[in-house]
Amino acid sequence: MKTTRYVLALALCGLAVVAHAATPNLIPMPAQLMASGEGFTVSTQTPIVVDGDDADARRTAEYLASITARTRHLQLQVKTGVSENGAIVFKRDPQAPVASAEGYALDVTPQGIRIVARDEAGLFYGAVTAWQLLTPSQGTGDVRVDPVHIRDEPRFAWRGFMLDSVRHFQTTDEVRTLIDQMAQHKLNVLHWHLTDDQGWRIEIKRYPELTRIGAWRTPPTIGKQVVPKPYGGFYTQDDIRAIVAYAAERHITVVPEIDIPGHAQAAVASYPELGVTGKRPPVSPDWGVHPYLYNVDDHTIEFLHNVLDEVMALFPSTFIHLGGDEAVKDQWQASPAVQARMHALGIKKENTLQSWLIEQMGQYLGAHGRRLIGWDEILEGGLPPSATVMSWRGTQGAIDAAKQGHDVVLSPAPQLYLDQMQSDRVDETTGRLPSMSLESYYEFEAVPKALSEAQAKHVLGMQANMWTEHMPTLRHIEHAVFPRMDALAEAAWTPVKQRNWHQFLERMPAQLARYRAQDIAYADSAFAPFIELDRNAAIASGHATVAVANQAKYGNVHYTTDGSEPGASSPLYVRPFTVNVPATIKAVALADDGTPLAATRTRVLDLPSLRTRSTGELENCLGSDFRLRVQPSADATSMAPTYLINVFDACRVYRAARLDGIAAIRVEAATLPRNYQLAHDAKLVVAHKASTQQGELVVRLDGCKGKQLASLPLPADQPATFTLQGNMTKQTGTHDLCLVFTSPITGPIYGVGAVTLLPAGQVSP
Repeated sequence: MKTTRYVLALALCGLAVVAHAATPNLIPMPAQLMASGEGFTVSTQTPIVVDGDDADARRTAEYLASITARTRHLQLQVKTGVSENGAIVFKRDPQAPVASAEGYALDVTPQGIRIVARDEAGLFYGAVTAWQLLTPSQGTGDVRVDPVHIRDEPRFAWRGFMLDSVRHFQTTDEVRTLIDQMAQHKLNVLHWHLTDDQGWRIEIKRYPELTRIGAWRTPPTIGKQVVPKPYGGFYTQDDIRAIVAYAAERHITVVPEIDIPGHAQAAVASYPELGVTGKRPPVSPDWGVHPYLYNVDDHTIEFLHNVLDEVMALFPSTFIHLGGDEAVKDQWQASPAVQARMHALGIKKENTLQSWLIEQMGQYLGAHGRRLIGWDEILEGGLPPSATVMSWRGTQGAIDAAKQGHDVVLSPAPQLYLDQMQSDRVDETTGRLPSMSLESYYEFEAVPKALSEAQAKHVLGMQANMWTEHMPTLRHIEHAVFPRMDALAEAAWTPVKQRNWHQFLERMPAQLARYRAQDIAYADSAFAPFIELDRNAAIASGHATVAVANQAKYGNVHYTTDGSEPGASSPLYVRPFTVNVPATIKAVALADDGTPLAATRTRVLDLPSLRTRSTGELENCLGSDFRLRVQPSADATSMAPTYLINVFDACRVYRAARLDGIAAIRVEAATLPRNYQLAHDAKLVVAHKASTQQGELVVRLDGCKGKQLASLPLPADQPATFTLQGNMTKQTGTHDLCLVFTSPITGPIYGVGAVTLLPAGQVSP
């Protein structure tokens, strides 16, 4: 038996302790699985046999041999012949006991492992399951496979992952790395975001300026920084053909996105006549919602048709994504030419004009045997008859479209947005808040309850989106995507009745080992211990009562109090414990076999640390819930440091500050680029009145209109990082501190790295 064991700790906290019979460490969980009989040992002497002369089946068998060699260091030979005992056998059979082309049957008996499917896709997914059976835990060499009988096929036809290669550019090898992981998770659609305001990433031979100009931007700068080199890149048509073929070998369809009518600034920067104003803007270094739209004249329609011709030649996918999101209509409204075009077409509203333009492209795609898919904004002017809707602004767009008889894909923000942080931990890297946990991904249901049974048939599936504004490297992307891709995969593949969160957690240690074997930099946020205590009580009494937990409530948590590294022989966390200050607490969550589920976490308990709040521990002031965690450079190559900011209000709260004996405050800060386009939301940015030209950091008591305790002038030269320190008016008791930057909202954003309260004896002269 395997058990989920926070042991007494979970029971004492009122948390369920659930025991399950041993289940194969498979993700996603198959539709049907039964364990009976005796198992089979796979060794280097075990051949992989392709039953019959089937080139596709042989390619799949060779895939299994390759991935097993890389992750298990078990060398298996592929040969062609008839089924034989003592082998892993692949056989394509039109009478296979599964209903779909992606389905397969897999049986483990003393005679070997047998995989049967009607189509190559089913054989491939059977190979992925077989590989997981061969990697039940971290290890190398021979492996004993338990007896199992699987009949499996996916719940949804669209199991998607969207990669934004515009905001940050990934190399072709990095794209292949992500495709490999998609395949291992049985995902089958790579939605590739290739054009936007910040870059044009696809070579279009008829329009070379799109990549000569549109693929490169100048990163934002602050202060006296040297202007950096242009940032960007693009995929040649040969690159794209190779990636499409690579994905196809893994039964993944690549769906390209060419965004219209908005998110067009890089295209307009390349060919200004495509825009509304006729002026050439720069390729944007900013994130957010931009004003630049395509115009709707015949020349631009012809341009878009020509682009789609080359796109369709590169991508054989049935669907072509045409965006349609966040198209602010200000330029259309202000343009006499666009208004005249609307009048000629008998169109009275700009949203209807967008639908007309989208439908022109949809008809063009339809004439070439393709289908249009777009974000849910295409509903706003009346849904084009040819459209499929990808619903990102919640689920209502999918509900509305499905009720109108259109196919839909569920991809709502924030639930399935991978740039949402995985946790609220202070040691997280970049991303948006609120966080979307591993469990929240697992529990997402793609079929809205508002749909009838007939309407629900229009739900093609679900997709998670990896927007990369704040993910400049593959390591950032891997941290954001994994292991939430496991939860996505199971939600998209496995029948609802077969999904079980606690059992899923039991299967995760093996999956994390597979990631480590492939050097995938997954986030351990779900399993990393939180070390919690009442700081003010510890300051007052000299001792602290410490509680330890993790987000997933899974694993055996061990800890030390002397700064030594914890392990299986260290105390097992059962209930909160008390330590004298100072102390250094370290904690780690271990799987049942003693393998760490996450890196050890450390918390130093001394008076300076107890009086310090780091960036992730500071809260927003009242009035705005916007929270974003960023790095000092928009194109950072490291994972840290990070700063939690609110682009609408430069105000942070140090909650429950114990002020007895405090004489001063020290703030570690950074100067960050204000590279955000906010469109109509720009009016929501709060300006705080300054006393000097460059502004100050003002500290107030019990709210942003409270008594001023300190005013710390900001440096005029805007250095990348700096420290502010100054005396505070002495107070007693516990109060919230409001920290307000009064710098001009046309200048940089200031991020707070940490705030420390200083007693009189620790104030520097």
